[in-house]
Amino acid sequence: MAIQRMDNVLIVVEDLDAVIAFFVELGMEVEGRGPVEGRWVERVIAVDDVRQEVAILRTPDGHGKVELAMFHTPKAISAEPRDAPANTLGIRRIMFAVDDVEDTIARLRGHGAELVGEVERYGDIFLLCYVRGPEGIVVGLAEELR
Repeated sequence: MAIQRMDNVLIVVEDLDAVIAFFVELGMEVEGRGPVEGRWVERVIAVDDVRQEVAILRTPDGHGKVELAMFHTPKAISAEPRDAPANTLGIRRIMFAVDDVEDTIARLRGHGAELVGEVERYGDIFLLCYVRGPEGIVVGLAEELR
């Protein structure tokens, strides 16, 4: 077997504190936070003079993780519009299973989140929606109806 597991998804951000607060409100837990710099990281990511702060957040079950990185040097560059539509090439969202979609949306609104579209039923299986949070990060929310 080539893959043992998926460890995390990286999101590069400008305001690390705001994005951490958003994901913590969603229910993730901060596993660690600190500086990352040095020749080893420069060789791995092929960027010189790297100085960044990184936070790792994990889902309550301990299996899913999101890595957030804020680059002090060199400054991060934007490759696409913040409010890119769902059919833009690249990673568009991260999906989370939640207990209550409406409650989760209400809590995330306190962190600037807005619905991308509407809350919709997928048959008798899920309530689904996309929420755009700080820095244009889109998360999907899925409440199992069974």
